[in-house]
Amino acid sequence: MELLDAHLVPAVDGVAFGLLLFVVAAGLSLAFGTAGVLNLSHGTLYAIGAYTGAELSDGTWGGLALGLAAGTAAACVAGAGLSAATAPLARRGHLAQALLTFGLALIGGDLLIQFFGADELPVRVPEVLDSSVTLLGHRYPAYRLCFIVMAVLLAAFGTWVLTRTRMGAAVRAAADDPQMLAATGHSPRAVHTGVLAAAGALAGAAGVLGAPIIGPGPGTSENVLMLSLVVVVLGGLRSLWATFAAAVAVGEVQTLGVSVAPELAPYLLFAAMAAVLVLRSRFAEPAGAGHGSAASGPDPVARLRGRLAGLKRSSVWRDRLPRRNRAPAWLARLPGRAAWWRAAPLLVLLGVLIALPALLDAYSISLAGSALALGLLAVSVTVLTGYAGLPTLGQTAPFAVGAYATANLADAGWTMGPVQIVLSALAAAVFAAVVGPAVIRARGTTVLMITLAIGELTGAVVNQLKSVTGGADGLVGFPATQALWGGEGMLEESELYNYVLVVAVVAVALTLLVLRSPAGKLLTGTRGAEARMRASGHPVGRYLLVAHICAGALAGVGGSLMVTVQQYLSPADVGFEIAAFALLAVVIGGTTSVIGALLGAGLIVATRDWVAGSWPGHGPLLLGVLFVATVYVLPRGLAGLRGGGSGGGGQGGPPSDPTGSPGAPGAPGTSDTPRAEDQPPSAPAPTPAGKASP
Repeated sequence: MELLDAHLVPAVDGVAFGLLLFVVAAGLSLAFGTAGVLNLSHGTLYAIGAYTGAELSDGTWGGLALGLAAGTAAACVAGAGLSAATAPLARRGHLAQALLTFGLALIGGDLLIQFFGADELPVRVPEVLDSSVTLLGHRYPAYRLCFIVMAVLLAAFGTWVLTRTRMGAAVRAAADDPQMLAATGHSPRAVHTGVLAAAGALAGAAGVLGAPIIGPGPGTSENVLMLSLVVVVLGGLRSLWATFAAAVAVGEVQTLGVSVAPELAPYLLFAAMAAVLVLRSRFAEPAGAGHGSAASGPDPVARLRGRLAGLKRSSVWRDRLPRRNRAPAWLARLPGRAAWWRAAPLLVLLGVLIALPALLDAYSISLAGSALALGLLAVSVTVLTGYAGLPTLGQTAPFAVGAYATANLADAGWTMGPVQIVLSALAAAVFAAVVGPAVIRARGTTVLMITLAIGELTGAVVNQLKSVTGGADGLVGFPATQALWGGEGMLEESELYNYVLVVAVVAVALTLLVLRSPAGKLLTGTRGAEARMRASGHPVGRYLLVAHICAGALAGVGGSLMVTVQQYLSPADVGFEIAAFALLAVVIGGTTSVIGALLGAGLIVATRDWVAGSWPGHGPLLLGVLFVATVYVLPRGLAGLRGGGSGGGGQGGPPSDPTGSPGAPGAPGTSDTPRAEDQPPSAPAPTPAGKASP
């Protein structure tokens, strides 16, 4: 009984908080499960309602009703606008949707702060609700009890609408069989718009009613979005009651968990999220289904063998030529015109990077060094997303491991640059090897969510493990890095930049060599035709694990360089926002272009730190505009501007979306017939049925 008395109020608070998350997560689940939109701006819809309700609240029932109506309507309109914004991306998959909605979230968050101010707004509720009631001998806010009742009624009403009404039947049909829905005379497009508008209305209503619980202010939208994603993952997309139970569980962890086990509470949510996703991916259909099929294109192994056979035939024909007609051996070993053309962007970029210290001021040189560090993180995302087909939002985890390893090595007196690079890469590789088995089994959007959970768990460790990371204050004041043994610590921006450039060039060169080798071809084949690779006897899981480890090591090198350039390290440098920036850099450059990823990282750093410097306070707005413009204007990235060329590091965006969403090969409604030019050179032409081949 004493235990109940001690934790009664936190337990009831957990129910109220969980039901608030339920109302928000119900809209997020509706948008993703029915409309197929991975909406990372859902927290901003909540903030729209919260700010509007707080602005109109005056302590009267009329003010509460007016705020509820206005906030719900504003978020509903924003949800309908989101439907129009995502319509052109319907066949481009969840990755494009995630980046677009994240950009819209940055824009919306900046506009809300400009309009309502950067301070948390006070919320006034009617006097009757702004009081306490007696609950089992404890005083408890009346408003929260009232909110619990309203949320339960909303759950019951939503379940009734979805299961017992014609509107609910149309919504379910839009998710399961839109063609059949269209045959009955309903417009799937109208249902899609209505679903996103309803999801926005739910988020807006939750914002108005939840403002006294989670007040509107900076960071509110991000916090609500992350917790809602956890609720959706734990509850699934099929049942509102399952979402209801998951939301209450999350609310209890956030309130009662902090009271009972404060040292474990920060890890429980995302650990549970990752565990559920991993278990679902293991008990789902075998990996490879939907990630490449027998009809998704020519067998990459057969293509590789065909090319080798063609080279062999060419060498035999060359041997038959008279000796006087043969080219000298040294000339045959020189790169051909096509190779020089592919390498031209890389050489031009290298020349520009070498010349930067002579052209820029000290601050701009420092930004260029930071861009190179972020560029290596983006290249590691390219390896996973573009080549391995594993879209990731958690690559900042090994990035953080490498960064904190370098900072602690420097603080312990290990200031030699090469030693820091090697040990940081090794630590990040070990981390990637540990978490890799949980990632490589899943595919598509599940990979995004698992890696997001890993990144958030790493962020929780960073904030809690103060003896190693410095906690929220970060690390600063460690000795400067030495480029060579016996040298001085590097303090000048030009020295730091040259050091970072040399390391980045070596790392990128090694990455390109691996990606262009037979191992890289096998990795690409795993992304494009996993089922065939498995049928051919290839250990696909081993390939993906090795790729994950190598990408982690590369991210660790990027984290080490970032610490060397900045000479300080904070949790914000390795947070979710940096993970989203790295993914955006990959999309800007083209998902299989290494050089494009570097250029994308440079564009992001220039926008965030250099351009925004002339318009203080609007960095998120500029980055959001960059996100949105990139998704619309560069569907295949910068590499696509060269007609699908490599940009020095691969091809343009792959024809299949790594999230495995509609529009990708193998999805319903798309053609998976291989093109004639994609057939292996040694493969015979197709023979009509009933006729013998000559």
